[in-house]
Amino acid sequence: MPELPEVETVRRGLVSLVKGKTIAKVDVYWPRIIEFPEVEIFSQQLVGETIETVERRGKYLIFEFTHYEMVSHLRMEGKYEFFKEATPLDKHSHVRFIFTDGTELVYHDVRKFGRMALLQKGTAKDYKGLAQLGPEPIDEDFDLNAFVKNLKKAKTMIKPLLLNQKIVAGLGNIYVDEVLWLAKIHPERPANTLKQKEVVALREAIIEVITKAKAAGGTTIRTYLNALGEAGHFQQELHVYGQTGNPCPRCGTPIIKIKVAQRGTHLCPHCQKLNQAKG
Repeated sequence: MPELPEVETVRRGLVSLVKGKTIAKVDVYWPRIIEFPEVEIFSQQLVGETIETVERRGKYLIFEFTHYEMVSHLRMEGKYEFFKEATPLDKHSHVRFIFTDGTELVYHDVRKFGRMALLQKGTAKDYKGLAQLGPEPIDEDFDLNAFVKNLKKAKTMIKPLLLNQKIVAGLGNIYVDEVLWLAKIHPERPANTLKQKEVVALREAIIEVITKAKAAGGTTIRTYLNALGEAGHFQQELHVYGQTGNPCPRCGTPIIKIKVAQRGTHLCPHCQKLNQAKG
């Protein structure tokens, strides 16, 4: 699944490719992709609309049109492909935006899990998925005191808590594994057992890892490509994710993989001890 750094890279690519373009026609080949409104209305309302810019909140893309906002979530394998002219589509191409200059933007999704919703201008922030998001993992948004309070009242394990998007937005399986390794916290630690200094370290790790991953264009695992058709390269800097059996870069202990809340989870058993809470 594309996580925040990958979605941010897609956003930047889309801005460079489609900002300022006006829609002449919209074709929808898999209606379930369109969450709201009905497909016919969705297609009709976008005709004549110009893309003013593309924003991002957490893992959501927000297309800013002249009179509307389109919220787009890529889910597992959704991606946008830009073509300079009419191009034959494959069976995984589900929505096509044709621009007045003859170029096209195609939404491609092997799993068909992605969703789009067209909303009135200025209302995307109230869309159900966006309204529940926690702060962005950047220093000016991610308040330490609020983070401490949220963790103190949560008895759940720290990994699934960070994955639920309500404490901090945009983290997925790859980056949660990486930040917990960097902060030396076991993924199964109950959130409310973390000490103040551990929470401080965790917040700093989240900001550091996400910032570096955005700069690297995200992580390419299997099918991820940005809107320009380029792969990210943060996978070259992964310390634990996908590194099972390799030595921990910090202590040399072999990285292990376990299941935490049904998610494959990578960690160093020496650096990330579960009994830290008792220390």
